[in-house]
Order: sequence, then C-alpha cells, then structure tokens
Amino acid sequence: MESGGNSLPSGSDGVKRKVSYFYDPEVGNYYYGQGHPMKPHRIRMTHALLAHYGLLQHMQVLKPAPAKDRDLCKFHADDYVAFLRGITPEAQQDQLRQLKRFNVGEDCPVFDGLYSFCQTYAGGSVGGAVKLNHGVCDIAINWSGGLHHAKKCEASGFCYVNDIVLAILELLKVHERVLYVDIDIHHGDGVEEAFYATDRVMTVSFHKFGDYFPGTGDIRDIGYGKGKYYSLNVPLDDGIDDESYMSLFKPIMAKVMEVFRPGAVVLQCGADSLSGDRLGCFNLSIKGHAECVKYMRSFNVPLLLLGGGGYTIRNVARCWCYETGVALGIELEDKMPQHEYYEYFGPDYTLHVAPSNMENKNFRDLLDDIRTKLLDNLSKLQHAPSVPFQERPPDTELHERDEDQDDKDERWGPDSDTEFDDYSNPVAGRVKREYVEVERNDSVSYHKHLDRGRDSDMPFKDNASSKVPVVVPMAVDEPSVKEEQDKSKDLPDQRLR
Repeated sequence: MESGGNSLPSGSDGVKRKVSYFYDPEVGNYYYGQGHPMKPHRIRMTHALLAHYGLLQHMQVLKPAPAKDRDLCKFHADDYVAFLRGITPEAQQDQLRQLKRFNVGEDCPVFDGLYSFCQTYAGGSVGGAVKLNHGVCDIAINWSGGLHHAKKCEASGFCYVNDIVLAILELLKVHERVLYVDIDIHHGDGVEEAFYATDRVMTVSFHKFGDYFPGTGDIRDIGYGKGKYYSLNVPLDDGIDDESYMSLFKPIMAKVMEVFRPGAVVLQCGADSLSGDRLGCFNLSIKGHAECVKYMRSFNVPLLLLGGGGYTIRNVARCWCYETGVALGIELEDKMPQHEYYEYFGPDYTLHVAPSNMENKNFRDLLDDIRTKLLDNLSKLQHAPSVPFQERPPDTELHERDEDQDDKDERWGPDSDTEFDDYSNPVAGRVKREYVEVERNDSVSYHKHLDRGRDSDMPFKDNASSKVPVVVPMAVDEPSVKEEQDKSKDLPDQRLR
C-alpha cells in the first residue's frame, strides 16, 4: 500500500504525463428529453475538439467497459440498481410509487437507454481508477463522469449513479488516503455524504451556497466521528472571478496536500462554474477553471479528472478540451480548427471566451474569513492518518477496449468519430439520437428540490463496529457501502475505520 503523495509541487507544469482517456462514442446519443439542460451530446463535442486539436494521439484512448450490477452495488442499494436496470419510458406509468421512492422523474427523467448510460459513465470512472492503481498512467480522464449528486438509494440533480464514489472505493484498494476536489458550481453532496465519517477520504468542495441546489455545503459541515475536519466546504457567492477563486483554491489545496498527503486525487471539473453557464452564476474564465487542474497536476500525485455539470455546451466542450491539453502539458492554439461542430463556436470560433462584467459579490473580507476558517480547521488534523496494512483486494474486472489497438490511422485522423456525428445517417440502437435544440439563455435553476438538502444537524450512524467501510448512510439504519455477495471481491472491513 502506498503511503501517500508528494506534499509540495515538483517539476514543471509543462512536463508530460502519461494520460489514459476514456470515451464511448455512444455516450453522445443519450437524451434526457426536450428542454432538459443536461445534454450528453457535449461529451461528443468535446471529443471532436480533442480529435481535431490532435490530442488523441498523445493519450491512450480507451472505450470503457460498462460497469456491471455488482460494481454499482458496491455503493448503491440492490433495489435501486434493479430499478434503474428495469425502468423504461414505456413502463414508468406503472411504477409511480417506485419513481417517487427513488426520486426519478423531473430533474432525473426516465429516458431510452438510461441504465446503459449509467453503466457507461460509471465504467469510465472506475476504469480510470483501475488504470491509476496499476500505474499504467499518471492521469486518467473520463469527461462523461463526475455525477456527484447521486445517493445510495436515489437519483438527484441529473445524476443516477455516483461514479465518483465508486472510483474512490476502487482507489482505496491501493491508496491509504484519497482526496476528492469538486469545482462544480453545485455542492458535491453525494460524495461528501458517502465519506462523511471516514478519515481516509477528504472531500473539498468549492460551490455556490445560499438558496441554491442542493442546499448543502455550509462551511460548518466538517465531517463526523473519525471524519471530523475531513470534509471542507468553501461557500461562494455570485460572480466570483479567477483572481478571487484562486485566492482560496491555491492556499487551501496547498495545505490539504501538506497535511493529508493523499495517494491519489479525484478532481471533479464541473463546467457550470464558468462564466455564462445556462444554470450557473459564477464568472470564471476557461483558463481560470483550468488553473485548478494545472495546480493539482503539479503535485505529481495520481490524478483522476472527471466531468460534471455544464449547461452551455459549447463552453463545456471548450473547457474540457483545454483541460485535456493541460493534463498533457500541451498548450492549445486559441483559433479553433475546423470540425463537424465548428458552427457552435461562432462568431469568434475561438477556444477561449471572455468572462462577463457581472458583479463579484465575494468581497475580500469574506474571502479572507473563509480562508482563515478552513486553514484553521486543517491545522486541527493529525498529519496523514495511518491505516493498518491489509491484503490488497482484487481489482474490479473491467476489460475496456484499447482504441489504440484498433485502426490507428483512422483513430487519429481529423475525421475520427464522424460515423457517430453524421445526422443524415443515424446510428441504429436502443437510444434516441439527440437533435440538438437551440440553447436558451435562461439563468433560472432547473433544479426543483432545494428542500431536499441535508440538514446540518442530521444524525449520522456510528459504523465503528459494522462489517462495512465507514461511510455515511442515507438513512441511519442502512449502510452506504454494501458487502458484495462475491466475497473474493470484498473491500476489507477495516479499511475505512
């Protein structure tokens, strides 16, 4: 078992890293429904930019193996997974009680291929964790992942399966400590809740707080039991710009890396914190957002980069393309190459867009208070908590296809993936192809469930004597992470104590 990562940045940000990139061409076909702001099509747009900027040839490109039921049940309840597997748009009228129970309906609709979509994005994140565990790469990327709101027993905020929790559980098989960092505009509530009572996972979330979905993420929410001070919440207000954001991000993350010394880092790169997002209210530039990636990369610790929110899809594609370049240590030209989605990026056809002149409500005194409070909380931690050595459990069996072993010339060509993008020749399959709607510039939040946020006084079960890893349950009488029926694949009981 590794003892942890480096505590200080080392090497140049321009130093090349081995990068494994997970992408399934089918992912862009899934469609949440007309008018819904979550559009998986943005993943295909991102991939097209990566292809035409020539970045694919610098990475190991992998098609993720779909996560199996037993993989999803390492965190999610059996009955919830069974529900996701069986529900269809045609059958949903007969399962209204189950839909309500599992919070599936408005924000999280039933659509064609829903379960396959969940298997695909979860498989990419867990597959990335496996590659990092094996030392195959320094950085793994799955832009279709990062769905941080999903809970053990219910969907939430456009998220059905929490691929992040599953990936962290995989990383914990090798690493004593894993750090989770969330720069989505929404609080990473599902991940925080899952690991709220353990000192082996630290969660750090930078988010809009105050009358905003999901309503959680108060600076006073710091963890519970052995996890006390291992949850950090950075509550922000409208209009935060690059300079203000970095005045918190860098000193806080520097202290986290020094004190916690993680063996691996998971960075959720939700792009709804960018300026001009359809549902967001921050004012970050793409370079400002990517500075978080660049900074975490500089610590030379195994890094898993995931997607997340992002609802002005042309800017999502810009952002994740640029951040892939940052991961590789390659600076991209601002002038965008011609490609199949070129017209989305007019009238300037550039990679970067200027932030707006919106008011920054994050005043310096407020930022200073937040930084001081969080650094004080970090000073109360013992450095790098130790974990008793245990026999390493087997890796999750995911046999992804290495696209490098397919037709390399075709794979790296500027027309790669065009067979999935030609609207005149729709791909046959179970899922509905998305004919992209004109984006609305409404800034009203689509989320309906502000009142579903966890009360900061919610009691948490003390799992010290349980037979499962210590994580926070959705209900006090249910464990969040379940033992698998196949004992050969169990995580050791003691590992999260």
